[in-house]
Amino acid sequence: MSKHREAAESLLVQKHQQSSAQKKLGELKSGVDSLANTRQENLSAFDELDSQLDILLASTGVEFDVSDQSISEEVALALAVDEFQIEAKHQISLLEIVQNDDLDWDAYMASVRKYSHENQVDLSSDPFQNLMTESQRIEIEKRIDSDLTYKASNCDKYDYMLAVTCGMIGGLVDVVFVGVPGQSIIGKGADKVVDNATINVAKLFGWQGAREGSDPKASAIGFLERNFKVNYDQTHSNAAGPRGTDGQIKNLTPLNHHIKSLSHSPDLIGLLFSIINQFTSTSTFISDGRLITIDTETFELQGANFPAKVFSGFCNWLGHLASDMAGSSGSSGRGAGIPIPFYSLLQFLDFGAFGQHRDTFGKVAVKVFEQGYDFRHGLALAVPVMIAELLTRISWSFKQRLYHKKEWSQCLPVGANPELRRMLLVSHGTLCMVDGIDAGLRSGGNIVQFMLRANILAWARFGTLAVKELRAWYLAGRLDIDAANEYLDEEYKKLLNP
Repeated sequence: MSKHREAAESLLVQKHQQSSAQKKLGELKSGVDSLANTRQENLSAFDELDSQLDILLASTGVEFDVSDQSISEEVALALAVDEFQIEAKHQISLLEIVQNDDLDWDAYMASVRKYSHENQVDLSSDPFQNLMTESQRIEIEKRIDSDLTYKASNCDKYDYMLAVTCGMIGGLVDVVFVGVPGQSIIGKGADKVVDNATINVAKLFGWQGAREGSDPKASAIGFLERNFKVNYDQTHSNAAGPRGTDGQIKNLTPLNHHIKSLSHSPDLIGLLFSIINQFTSTSTFISDGRLITIDTETFELQGANFPAKVFSGFCNWLGHLASDMAGSSGSSGRGAGIPIPFYSLLQFLDFGAFGQHRDTFGKVAVKVFEQGYDFRHGLALAVPVMIAELLTRISWSFKQRLYHKKEWSQCLPVGANPELRRMLLVSHGTLCMVDGIDAGLRSGGNIVQFMLRANILAWARFGTLAVKELRAWYLAGRLDIDAANEYLDEEYKKLLNP
């Protein structure tokens, strides 16, 4: 039995004890009230007797001296009464409790079940349902239905019009201002951003600046290359030594070694393989759709213990990526940057036959990278995607406020709102449609040129939204576990921080 159900059974028994205690308090109050009434009746009778005694004394001429308080022993004996035993007119039974002092959980639950059996507390049905009142159950069911279940969208024509417009704007920005790597306004701006980031990282690690007359970017890259050396930076297939693989990796060149080497990927996969390669003096590549690991020269990480060596490997990975993301120090033009996160995994798609040389899709992905489809171009690709995303969310928010007359607090474009989810799907679908048509027309049937002009980030975002929409459509009316967990986490935080 799960701990949650056992806890609920314990709460149900505690609820029964609380109810029994309240009933017992009612009995006690009733008994106390009865005693108070009896006492009041006795006081009234005593006052009546006192009045009658005064009348009797006055009528007989007997005078009573209050100041004389001496009472003879005989009078005291005359006034003495026999002791008698007080008997309860109404016996109030004791409450049965669950003893939980110094008990482990299993022993405590055993005492809970014993109590439930002796007091007819039903634990066979859902204990969570029995813990709530009818009004509480109705309120929770409404809350679950409105906030914690998958819902199909109910968009009107204005929602679709706004979504298509936002996606069209994003698509036009992609076609006009992004284009192919390194040749567009946004692309050149992204290159400058990465160049400046490389220079700033070098300064952070102690670079004093370029010599007079030299290129600051090349100088910063050279500084990072010298200070963050790694053992997995091979650049040639057939060369020997630390820069080659002795023919173990096919078609490895300075232009594609960043995508073929998994340790150069700026994501969790790249970090994992970088740490492994540095610890084991190996280098891991993807070649012909297969994962290949080769031995390299012995590499020793700095640090006196294992955590220190892991941290050293992490810093090496970051520093080396910073030296590569803007190209190498000796490259001409843009140089070979690092791949877009997870782009290297496309090499595992080793199927198909595209183009004149009948290349697989994985080889096509490598050729596209060689022509500049790298991390810098990924920053440029993100701009139209962000524009479409933000415009869609803002338009939905204003429509909720101005058209549906909702409060601003209800117009925040966050959460799993079904209409917003559908609008985002339509918006990014429109962006991908414009992007695909433009890439298809300009590529002339060349798969490499098509992918160079395609916005892989837009298609990735559209794919995730499509999966969410299909899932919501299929699970409509069912509990959204993620939303429920998020709600419970928020409630738990409120309990911890009242």
